[in-house]
Amino acid sequence: MSTRTTTAGGPGGQPAIPAKGLRAGVLDLGDSVMLGLASTAPVYSLAATLGLIVAVNGNYTPLILLLGFVPVLFIAYAFRELNSAMPDCGTTFIWARRAFGPWAGWLGGWGVALAGVVVLANLAQVAGQYLWLLVGDGSLAGNRVVVTATGVLFIAFMTVVNYRGIRLGEHVQRVLTYVQYVSLGIFAVAIVVQIVGGTPAGAINGQAFDFEWFNPVGAFADPGAVVHGVLLALFIYWGWDTCLAVNEETENPATTPGRGAVISAFVLVAIYVSVALLVMMYATVGTEGIGLGNDANKGDIFLAMKDVVLGPWGWLIVVAVLASVLSSTQTTILPTARGTLSMGVHGALPAKFGAVHPRHQTPGFSTQVMGAAAIGYYVLMSLVSENLLSDSISSISLFIAFYYAMTGFACVWYFRGTLRSSPRNLWFRGILPFLGALALAAAFCISAVQMWDPGYGDTTILGVGGTFVSGVVLLAFGAVLAAVCRFAPSTRGYFVERKPAGAAV
Repeated sequence: MSTRTTTAGGPGGQPAIPAKGLRAGVLDLGDSVMLGLASTAPVYSLAATLGLIVAVNGNYTPLILLLGFVPVLFIAYAFRELNSAMPDCGTTFIWARRAFGPWAGWLGGWGVALAGVVVLANLAQVAGQYLWLLVGDGSLAGNRVVVTATGVLFIAFMTVVNYRGIRLGEHVQRVLTYVQYVSLGIFAVAIVVQIVGGTPAGAINGQAFDFEWFNPVGAFADPGAVVHGVLLALFIYWGWDTCLAVNEETENPATTPGRGAVISAFVLVAIYVSVALLVMMYATVGTEGIGLGNDANKGDIFLAMKDVVLGPWGWLIVVAVLASVLSSTQTTILPTARGTLSMGVHGALPAKFGAVHPRHQTPGFSTQVMGAAAIGYYVLMSLVSENLLSDSISSISLFIAFYYAMTGFACVWYFRGTLRSSPRNLWFRGILPFLGALALAAAFCISAVQMWDPGYGDTTILGVGGTFVSGVVLLAFGAVLAAVCRFAPSTRGYFVERKPAGAAV
């Protein structure tokens, strides 16, 4: 690992970023956008979430997808602006530290790592199930031991891919991205052809496009439903920030990753809304057959529709979801490993975390730790209770809202001295990030209240929803670890080092 050279943090005397030994300049804008898109697992996100949103919002689902995109876009601008000043792979960790001090930085880094580890357990579970859906009669997809073992192998394989180098990871990612989008494209074209020619036997009669689906007046006739739907929609966009975590390995690290984040966010909303419209027009939001409102279809609308839409080629959509999950598995390891790498370099974690493999130029130790942590968490939760695993995965929304909101507030505070210098700075460094952070802070509170209800998830602990307990316990564990690091000889220097909290840049 080399920390002797630095890269400039931006104009106006911004803090320099210590070089960490990563392979600089290997990714271009296209790679950055691809990583942002892959990390969100768009095919799987749609399959697993669209039915839930329809159950709450019915025909107003396309509008809800747009409303959920707004705070995400505002936070994407915060990521872009902060990255332009401090293109450090630690992202939220280093930005919150510069804005609010070492404790906020440490907890921000914990939020990123925690979300990654927990979601990897979810991705591994889904990957294991979908692989065995393709084999034989699909009965092995219901075998917990087989699915868990398969999921562990997937995490291990993707950990090795990330360990061996960013270029190898990019090649694997490109193949998986092509597979999922080509399959999704075939699925979408098949729907369009059948809508134009008349839906086939076995499908519900379709419904024509209606601008009423985007009418906020009609949607807000039930404000509670809108809030619930937006909370569901909000987090299917999560993941585009991966392209910021590989900023030090991207061409023009101060500008390209931020552009990639914003572009990928816009591409995502276009994919989500257009696919939602197609499947609504084809299957309707009805409660029978393949209708999106059918309780039997909520968990995965694509599985319910695949045979009707594609006939004997229905397995293609299973492949698309599997590829989506696998690509997200790989790209989820990327930001968690680089976040802890940065924490190691800056002294917030033991120096071992800051080690970069001399030949592969990857965060060797951090990548191994993140992969092992994800496997350990997944296996432990699977052994203890599948229901508890499901509830802990549901609590991911708390972690995401936590570190996204912290990033938005950090942007406003860090750049507070420049907000009046131009309308651009006022909007993109001040107003929009602040509004996005407020919305996500509200989402955090609303989600926590909902999760408190014992009926929210599948488990109850001491009369409280297991989702709330697991989420709060995991977040609180980060505070405990931070306190340990505060007094540990190898990391206490990070907490006592005096640095300006919030430079007036």
